[in-house]
Amino acid sequence: MSGGASLGAGAEPARPASHRKSASILSRIAARKEIGVLLALIVMCAFLALATDNFLTTLNLLNVGRQISLLGIMAVGMTFVLISGEIDLSVGSTYALSGLGTGMLIVMGWGLLPALAAGLASGAAIGLVNGVLSTYGRLPSLIATLGMLSIVRGAALLMTDGQPVTVNERNGALPDVLERFEFMGQGYLFDVIPMQLVFFALVALVGWIVLAGTGFGFRAFAVGGSAKAARVSGINAEGVKIWAFVIMGTLAAFAGILSLAFLPSGQAGRTGMGLELDVIAAVVVGGASLSGGVGTILGTVLGVLIIGVLRNGLVLLGVSPFTQEVMIGLVIIIAVAIDKWSTRNRAG
Repeated sequence: MSGGASLGAGAEPARPASHRKSASILSRIAARKEIGVLLALIVMCAFLALATDNFLTTLNLLNVGRQISLLGIMAVGMTFVLISGEIDLSVGSTYALSGLGTGMLIVMGWGLLPALAAGLASGAAIGLVNGVLSTYGRLPSLIATLGMLSIVRGAALLMTDGQPVTVNERNGALPDVLERFEFMGQGYLFDVIPMQLVFFALVALVGWIVLAGTGFGFRAFAVGGSAKAARVSGINAEGVKIWAFVIMGTLAAFAGILSLAFLPSGQAGRTGMGLELDVIAAVVVGGASLSGGVGTILGTVLGVLIIGVLRNGLVLLGVSPFTQEVMIGLVIIIAVAIDKWSTRNRAG
């Protein structure tokens, strides 16, 4: 035959390497959990933009950003905990104890940096206790942190004697300290962007760098995927889990401090109540697995946005607060169900 061998009747011409590479990249992108979460967020935003007049206004979008910031800061910490194969139910109590404790130090005349350091240290210490109980103490993290939820809440009530904590000059706060403290929660960057949103963006950026670009992030995924295999590989699984809890406790404390800086009055019996459920829900909606070893900071940010946009949209639509709770609960159930089904499919 002239011109080389001809193709068989049933044969297809080979695709160019560039086409195969493009198809492979697209398939990997489509397989990422974040794509489904992003599409859900886009559909939700499109519906609210059509159904309401105020959703896409700059004021409302910045308001949503501020509202999700504290939840988002805590969700970044919970991402590390869930990826390492654990869970933390004490974050709402840590949020209250550290925030109110920082406020009490400020009204006692402390400087801003020492008060902030003490508040963050208290959160880190709670995280350390959670980590030690869940690893060397051999307690399931669900039980250990459930117990710590009550212990820390009780400690906050004892510390404040059940009375509200109000941070102002009349109670003893130094004027310059109070001004800088309130700027953390109420200020705006360039007179436009809420400082709470700025802090959330910074925490998410650092969390992404640590999780995706450091050895600690790699070890967290390894431990969450299989702690036994990680130990065989020479990874200190207990140390990784303890550090994940410490990160969670520190970020819960930071969020509590920012909350008091925004609204400089709080009460230990109410502050942060039930917040742990919203935090876990946001991370799971963002694609993290309750079984460990799966999750990303990007997915967590998208999950937080879905929770925040959903709440904001329901308010704009005039939906009853009671119905809002029902719908948020349905979203959580659906997200966990999808996680479990996808886990079974991957295992199968």
